[in-house]
Amino acid sequence: MGNFGIGELILILFMVVFFSLIYVIPAWRILKKAGYNPAWSLLVMVPLANIIGLYVFAFTRWPIEDHSAKAS
Repeated sequence: MGNFGIGELILILFMVVFFSLIYVIPAWRILKKAGYNPAWSLLVMVPLANIIGLYVFAFTRWPIEDHSAKAS
């Protein structure tokens, strides 16, 4: 165990890129539109941090809400 061949390494690289496209890019766009720093979207790749981040994001006041309240 522990010996990876080139096929396994290519598969791991493909999976990392695939999951980045599936999860990180949409999270990046959503956080940017909500007024947060989009770099926080990288937390979706970290187990448990992604769940905690989702709940924090869902139940805190968004910066864009503060901006729109000042404009009114």
